[in-house]
Amino acid sequence: MSPQPVRITRATEDTEEILRKAVVDAGIRGKKHVFIKPNMSHPEYVPGVVTDPVMLKQLVGLLRNSVERVTVGESNGFNYPCASAFKDTGIETAVKAAGGTVVNLSEDRMVNVKFRKFDNTLKGFVLPKTVLEADAVVDVALMKTHEFTMFSGAIKNLFGCIPDNRRIFLHPYLKEVFHALYRALKPQLTIMDARVALEGNGPTKGDPVNMGLVLTGNDAFAVDVIASKIMGLNLEEVRYLDYIAEKEKWNVEDIAVQGIEVQEVTRRFRRPRIDLPVRAQMQIYKHEYFTKLFFSSLPVVKLFQKLTVAYRGKPIEAQLA
Repeated sequence: MSPQPVRITRATEDTEEILRKAVVDAGIRGKKHVFIKPNMSHPEYVPGVVTDPVMLKQLVGLLRNSVERVTVGESNGFNYPCASAFKDTGIETAVKAAGGTVVNLSEDRMVNVKFRKFDNTLKGFVLPKTVLEADAVVDVALMKTHEFTMFSGAIKNLFGCIPDNRRIFLHPYLKEVFHALYRALKPQLTIMDARVALEGNGPTKGDPVNMGLVLTGNDAFAVDVIASKIMGLNLEEVRYLDYIAEKEKWNVEDIAVQGIEVQEVTRRFRRPRIDLPVRAQMQIYKHEYFTKLFFSSLPVVKLFQKLTVAYRGKPIEAQLA
């Protein structure tokens, strides 16, 4: 079975009609509880870095017309609590105005999930009960390059469902974790806001790119593959997507595209600059022991951030990925 089709649409400020069609095509109407995962990788709203609260308000409102309950959730960031990010990004106000609720997944009840059937390397990890018990998951992602994974999209966005104090320790196994999340959560609808994308050293420190696009589909992997093609990335560059394609035995060339053709909007994104601080973190992430040792000490992490600021000569704007 091949991944489902992906629709590419040109968009400006108003995305309501695009969202309306996507919700209808996803067959979410009539569900009791829908969980939405936005991208909140920064404590304040920055276009291309954090999900647009206006778009989120439109989406929650559309879902509330036919869904009993809509929850928008995110976990704590490494350097800031989720509660303040909900407030300062404007997402909490937008969600509540549309009839939804927000939840800090780091404070939710946790469920141990085993993933042996997906990958022999990964035993499992915990996921919030709110996400696992939802009747449908909606993945609201952004189009970004990423310092450590080359690309950040819909599947990478699901990583934020894992509580912060556990998430950082899983970096040595990212491709296995992303595959497990994709299989366990099975987003019924993926919406990628690529009106403003990010190139260079994303997911928070890159440069904005005005793409003017929204990608929608019922398969997070398919949306990610088409997004990476638009960005001029090869599948081999995005190792976790290549890994998932191999595990699922999918030929990515079979993914159908609706609306605008990929070649009409392709733009080669500038790759991340792999400087000394990035290389250092990459080496740490290769080993579970060193990852836990390094990130278990907040003073050590803050010292590393200060040294990175001095090395780069400009401030770090957000959390470590």
